[in-house]
Amino acid sequence: MTGQIQDDSKKKLIVSPIENGTVVDHLPPGTAVKIAQMLGLMGDSIVIIGQNLKSTKFGRKDLIKVEGKFLGEPEFNKIALLAPNATVNIVRDSAITEKRHVAVPDFVERVALCANTNCITNKENVPTRFITASRSPLIMVCNYCGYETKGEELKLKG
Repeated sequence: MTGQIQDDSKKKLIVSPIENGTVVDHLPPGTAVKIAQMLGLMGDSIVIIGQNLKSTKFGRKDLIKVEGKFLGEPEFNKIALLAPNATVNIVRDSAITEKRHVAVPDFVERVALCANTNCITNKENVPTRFITASRSPLIMVCNYCGYETKGEELKLKG
C-alpha cells in the first residue's frame, strides 16, 4: 500500500499547468530567465519559470510557461539561438493544440550584438543581421563585418 502512495506522489506536477498560452520546454539549465527577458515576457504577462527541473531526455532542464500569450515564428527563432533543442507548446483550453521544435533560422535580424567593436552596427544606428554559418556547433556570422561568433558567446539584445 505504501508503494502505491509513493508512486502517486511522484506524479505530482512541480510547475502548475496553464489554461491558455505558451509553454517553452527543454531549455538548457540556467537559460529560462535570460530567454524570458529576451522575449520581453517579464512585463504584464503571468510567467512561470522552472529552473533545473528533472528531465528524462536531458537530465536537467528549464521551462517557461506564459499565460495568455501565444508566441510565434519570430520568438521561436530567438529561442533557437540559446536553446536549439527546445520545444514550444501552444495551449488552449488546458490542452496542447500545437507542438513545435524550434530550429535555428538561416539568418536573424535585430536579435544579437556583434562582438566586433569595430563593426558598423556598434558605431552607427544600423540593425544587426547575422547569417547562420553552422547549426552544430552554432556559428553566426555578422552580415556587415563577417565576424564569426559561436552560439554560446552570442550576446543577445533584450
